[in-house]
Amino acid sequence: MTARQYEVAVRAEAELGEGPTWDADSGRLLWIDILGARIHTYDPVCGRRSVRTTPQHVGAVKPRAGGGLVLNLRDGVGLLDADGGFRWLRHEPVPGRRANDAAVAPDGSLWAGTMRYDEAPGGGTLSRLTGDGSVEVILDDVAVSNGTGWSPDGRLMYYIDSPTRRIDVFDHEGGRVANRRPFVTIEDGAGFPDGLTVDAEGCVWVALWEGAAVRRYTPAGELDRVIPLPVPRVTACAFAGPDLTDLYITTARVGLASPPPLSGSLFVVPGAGKGLAQPAFAG
Repeated sequence: MTARQYEVAVRAEAELGEGPTWDADSGRLLWIDILGARIHTYDPVCGRRSVRTTPQHVGAVKPRAGGGLVLNLRDGVGLLDADGGFRWLRHEPVPGRRANDAAVAPDGSLWAGTMRYDEAPGGGTLSRLTGDGSVEVILDDVAVSNGTGWSPDGRLMYYIDSPTRRIDVFDHEGGRVANRRPFVTIEDGAGFPDGLTVDAEGCVWVALWEGAAVRRYTPAGELDRVIPLPVPRVTACAFAGPDLTDLYITTARVGLASPPPLSGSLFVVPGAGKGLAQPAFAG
């Protein structure tokens, strides 16, 4: 029997928990409930928690270099200042579409994903935004834009469009990607890849929606660790804490007729590995 690797960091009932992100300046973990329109914070040292509502569904939240947060919202990307002031960086509402996962690249740009509420193929995008509001559509034929991350040297970008069951990898240089190819394909019955993070050794950790687990793959695409969880809908993972050694994992309860008791909670695997320091959005 495999020993339990996880602990419950925050017992919650998030409808669609997502996007754990370590905010090094504040010493807090940020995570969201997309459909609950809430931003959660958690201080792993003292256990203090806070919850803030957003005016619409929020797909991702990331720290900004000058303080405050950047939000990937249903109708575009917005900036939340440290004093609570809000303004749109890019306001582009599309009926039937919402924001989903996002990530900050090594150069400080935001790579923001979208998807249709009905998850129709081709209804989503992946776009690159800079601090002046400039936007470039990187991918325009996506169903469920999800996990995005970069290798330690920044030369590779990993990306998930969940219904494909693949983690893809691109060559990355100067904010451009090329040579898309499969990195890992998740086998039938093991769930769908959702959020991902890359560790200091260049290994890719991926959360499995309907797979009740997080997996770690080596840079060669070989499976070398599985962390089983007591809930089916595992959504995302990220390293956090002062030493970036603890793996935090978000989960969801949306769509489950009889959710297991811990569905929607935030989990942690202490000492799981060593994460990469994540850049803040340069805007």
